[in-house]
This record gives sequence, C-alpha cells and structure tokens, in this order.
Amino acid sequence: MAERSFKQEVKKLRLGADEEFRGEGILAVTKALLQSGVSYVSGYQGAPISHLVDVLADANDLLEELAIRFEASANEAAAAATLAASINYPLRGAATFKAPVGINVASDALANLSSSGVTGGALIIVGEDYGEGSSIMQERSHAFAMKSQIWLLDPRPNLPSIVHSVEKGFELSEASNTPVMLELRIRACHVYGSFTARDNVRPTFGLKDALEHPMRDTNRVVLPPASYLQEKEKIEKRWPAAIRFIEQNKLNEFFPGDVNDIGIVMQGGMYNTALRALEVLGLADIFGESRIPLYVLNVTYPLIDSEFVRFCAGKKAILVIEEGQPDFIEQAVNTILRRADIQTRVEGKGMLPMAGEYTGGVMKEGMRKFVEKYRSELLAPNDAPSQSPRLATARGAIAGKVHIRPPSFCTGCPERPIFAAMKLVERELGPHHVSCDIGCHLFSVLPPFNVGNSTMGYGLGGAGAAAFNAVPGKRAIALVGDGGFWHNGLASSFGNAVFNKSDNVMIVVDNGYAAATGGQDVPSSAADNALRSTKNPIEKALRGVGVKWVHTLTRTYDVGRMRDLLKEALTTAVKGPKVIIAQSECMLNRQRRERPLLRKRMDAGERVVRERFGVDPDTCTGDHSCIRLSGCPSLTLAPNPDRLRREPVTKVINSCVGCGLCGEVAHAAVLCPSFYRASIIANPTRWDRLKHRIRSAVIGTLQRRLEPVHA
Repeated sequence: MAERSFKQEVKKLRLGADEEFRGEGILAVTKALLQSGVSYVSGYQGAPISHLVDVLADANDLLEELAIRFEASANEAAAAATLAASINYPLRGAATFKAPVGINVASDALANLSSSGVTGGALIIVGEDYGEGSSIMQERSHAFAMKSQIWLLDPRPNLPSIVHSVEKGFELSEASNTPVMLELRIRACHVYGSFTARDNVRPTFGLKDALEHPMRDTNRVVLPPASYLQEKEKIEKRWPAAIRFIEQNKLNEFFPGDVNDIGIVMQGGMYNTALRALEVLGLADIFGESRIPLYVLNVTYPLIDSEFVRFCAGKKAILVIEEGQPDFIEQAVNTILRRADIQTRVEGKGMLPMAGEYTGGVMKEGMRKFVEKYRSELLAPNDAPSQSPRLATARGAIAGKVHIRPPSFCTGCPERPIFAAMKLVERELGPHHVSCDIGCHLFSVLPPFNVGNSTMGYGLGGAGAAAFNAVPGKRAIALVGDGGFWHNGLASSFGNAVFNKSDNVMIVVDNGYAAATGGQDVPSSAADNALRSTKNPIEKALRGVGVKWVHTLTRTYDVGRMRDLLKEALTTAVKGPKVIIAQSECMLNRQRRERPLLRKRMDAGERVVRERFGVDPDTCTGDHSCIRLSGCPSLTLAPNPDRLRREPVTKVINSCVGCGLCGEVAHAAVLCPSFYRASIIANPTRWDRLKHRIRSAVIGTLQRRLEPVHA
C-alpha cells in the first residue's frame, strides 16, 4: 500500500501524438520512458523519486500491453544490475532510485555496467536529494558519474526539458555505448506543467527476442584482458562519441543577453531559481529574458570544451553556479579556459557558498556580489544588501522563545512503544550502546527518547554494532527495520552476526511496509499483492540463516511485554545473536486503509465503534512521565482544574487514533491511574442509547453528591 495511488493520473500515460500532457514531473518522466520504447524498468523507492516507482506499479497494465517489464527491486543494487540486459542487446532499459545513497548501494553494478558499455540505451534516473529538505548525508551524484564515466544529465526543471532529456538520454547512451544518469532535484520531480505528447512506442526488439536469440561478446565481460580494453575504449571511442552527440543535438542551451562582457554558467537544475534571483535584482524580466548571457548545462558531465571557449570568448568574467561541494565544474572550467589561453575570470564558490542548498536568497546574494564586482552600474541603489527593519524586529522578538521542533514518530506509531520499553529497561540495567538504522525508527535518537549512537546505512544496524561483540559483560543493541531487513540486512547484519557468533541484541522493527519511503510492500507484508510475493515471515528467514534465539512480539503496544522481552535478551545466558521481531502495522497505512472503510460503513448507517483515550484531570498528578516516555503528539498540557495545584495536567487532543500507548506506558511504568478509554459510537443502536442514558444518570447522581464537598 503506497503513500499515494496514481490510478487516475496514469490514464494520462495513454495520451497520443500532439495531445497535451499536463501533470507533475515524475509522471512526465514515466510518459517519456514509454515514448522512448523502453523494454524494462526497475527501481527502488526513496525521496524524491518514490512516486516514480509507485506510478510504474499503478501503470502495470499499460506496461504489460507494451511488453515492458517492471520490477520493484529488492534494493538499488538489484535495480542497477537489471541494466545488464542492455549490455549485449539493443534493449532500452531504465533504473531509478534515490541518490546518493542509492548510487552507493548500486555502485558495484553501475561500475561494471559502465566498464562493459551498453548496446541498448541504459538510463539511471536518480533523485538528487541535496539540501535542507534532504533526509540523508549531503553528497552529490557528480562524483560517481566522473569516477565511473557515466554521462550526467541535469535538465532545466520544466516538463518539456525533462521529457527531452529522457528521450535524448537513451540516444546519447546508444551513440556512445555508455550508461547515462539523469538527476532530478525535488522541485523538478514535483513541478507541474505541460508538454506535447507523442505516441507510446512498443520495443521493436523485445525481451522475448533477446531470450530466443541470445548474444554474447567476451569483450563486454569485465574480465582481464577485456577490462583493460574497456578502459581504453572509454577514452578513445565512447567519450568522443558523447561529445559529438551533445554538440550536434545542442543538449546544452545558450541564452543571449545585452550585457556581453560577463556571463553565467549553471547546472540545468538551477535554472528556475537563478532566473528568479536575476528578476529580483532587475536583471531579467518575468518571462525569463536575462540581460546577462546564460550557458545552461543540461549535461554536467562531460563538459564540452568548445562550448565553454565560445561562451567565454570576449568576457572578462563568468559566474559558475554549481550547487554542493566540491567545486568539480568550476575547477574543470578553469582548466578548459587556461588550456585554450582564454583569460576570462572564473567566479563561483568565492561568491556562493561552498556547501548547502542554493535557495533563492542564497542565489540572489551570490549574483549580486558578482554583478557588483564586474558591472556594478547594472544594480539599482536599493539592491545593496540590507535587512528589512520589520524582519529584524520579528527575529528579535522570537529569539530564544520559539523551541525547535525535531521530527518525530507519527501519532499512534507502533515504533514509539519499542523505545518507551527501552527507556524502562534503561532504568534497571543502565544505558546501552544502540546502533541505529535507516527508517522511521531513526527518530528515536531525538527527544523524548534520546536513544541511538550511530547509523551506517540501510540494513546495516546490526553490522554497525559488530565491533562490540568482543566486549564481554554488556551487550549492544542494534535496530533494523523490516524494509532494511529485506534491502540488505538479512545478509549484512543477521547473517554476519551468526557467522561471527555475535552476542548482541538486535530488534527488527516490523511495521509491515517500507514505511519511510511511502508505505510500499516488502516480502513480509501481510497484505495481498497481485504483483508481488508477500507474507514471507521474517522469523523464518532468520532461522534459515542460523539465528537460534528469536522471539516475535505481535503487538508492540504491549509495553510491558516488550520491556520484559528486551530485558531477557540483554541478560540471558544464551550465546549467539538475540533477535526480537517487534510487529505492529504502520499507523499511517492502517489509517489510510481503515478510514475509508469506516466512513463507508457510517454513511451506510452501520454501527461503528472507535476507540479514544483520555486523561482524568482530577486524577492526573501533573508528573508528565507519560509524555516523557511516549512522546505522542496527541499528549499535551492543560491547566489544572484544581486551583490549589499549579502543575498543568496531561490532556489528550483530538488527533488521538486510539492506539492505547499512553495508557500502556502508564501501566508498565507504574505511573498513575488517570488514563481512561472511551468508545465513540456512530449510528448507535437502541441498546447503546439505553446504556448511555443509564450510565449518564448514575454518573450524574454520583457527581451531584460530590458537589457540596467541592463547595
């Protein structure tokens, strides 16, 4: 069950020649793949291209009509390895995943693919996840493209440019026998627009043809001496072929201006932000006409020497807009110009930040510095850097008063009680080293749990604690989600732990989906999936690789049971890895699944009961341990109804989904009896109404008896 269904949007993928396609960037990429005659597509979900995998899954009927094979791969390495089909056959294929972590996982397959070279076009679509909106380490795809010689496209963020890059990417790949990488930033993935569609193309040479007529060429196998020849072929044949294709097809774009003694060079993905910054500075109009000449690199690797020489001739300075570090493009441009004996000054990271996302404000300030240095008369007097008095006043007013809001678990998240139990165990056994993993459970490192020492990669939580196996007396704890377990963890964390006789404790957080990437199914998901094999138990897989001590807790909200099981794992005399599988369905997916059904039943007049929890303000002591041990967003503070007590009481607000964790924590920690459970009944029966009247009468009578006491 993915985060969002694209069943309605995928109908647009059937549009034919000269029809207008309107939608967001990811959908346009899918349409471009179909128009390019792709034979197969593979992928692993991850921001900002999760939706591409979801769109392809929802469009499976259309893909089958066009004889296209689509696989939601086990991980990025599996997705990239699929491109091997294009090495010997004229098959066009695409793989997609999040970058740079996806590239890191897929690096072995991509390096081999690049060395072998391809016959059919091979396109790797990566979501360039860089900047403050990213959930990962800050790295760029550019370094890997250079390392393995994979051509890198970075199109302007509008639908015609994106579609054109997809289609030309396949042609460039075939013309140079080299895989091509297409990077899309989050704004490009979700930009809305339109383009003129073409007919979808069924592959002229399909997978069936390849199987019936197998081909082999030992020079395409990465094995000495062929591998040495492949390296030579990269430089002597593939690179020159790519340069010719890029030049002849004008993949990079030049935009003239009337200020000809300076210029701006930018990555294609930076175009929209750069134009907006120029407009704010009064150097471009609202239609994108810039006074300063622009050279837009829709291909950021390889760079075209002749185009740079032509653009820079006669200019005293250019500004290179290259987001992220190191300054690969800026260094290369300096080399290109000096070799050509062109003395144009190259500015870049000296005026723009070396690292960090190039937002509109950052871009505006960098361009202002550049123009001020070389053509200051172009700037209006009010373009000098200054801070709005109003803004300064507002910042001063909130300084030190607005608390940070770290990301946290969703309301009702089944992972929250796992860490509440860990905090309870910590009270008895002291703190432990906790090796974390990629996924929602990584929020445990933040308040209120403050649990976790490191994270090393998807599925590597267990391996991240491997060094502590040699220390007797106290065990480390490692976490792996079910998504990470199937992605990489089964071999790298659990198989490795068995092989090396680890004595650590590992927790598999099994919420039923790859929840952090949008709720896609994994092999152990409980749901039926017509296209995938599900319901494969994690415990069975663990026992299959040799784990002896493994227990499955089928309801994580049972904090007491989770606490006792974790304590047992940390203190048992049994040797070898101890694994706890903590199961409960992701609450977001559960709500997406159940709420439409409940709404339908209520609309049909059926009796529907919903659980809600609350706190009796007269009983609450104001200790707030319930909040500290659960951190649920539905728990907040409220004024104490007793005028003789100052401490605010705990209150459950309307976002409560009735998971019961607050009460479970209170019970497990022996906190207080103030929590209560209420049943909200829609379309009550006569019996429900009668019980309500009787209860109300009894409670009202008892309350009236207490009134004189309060008086």
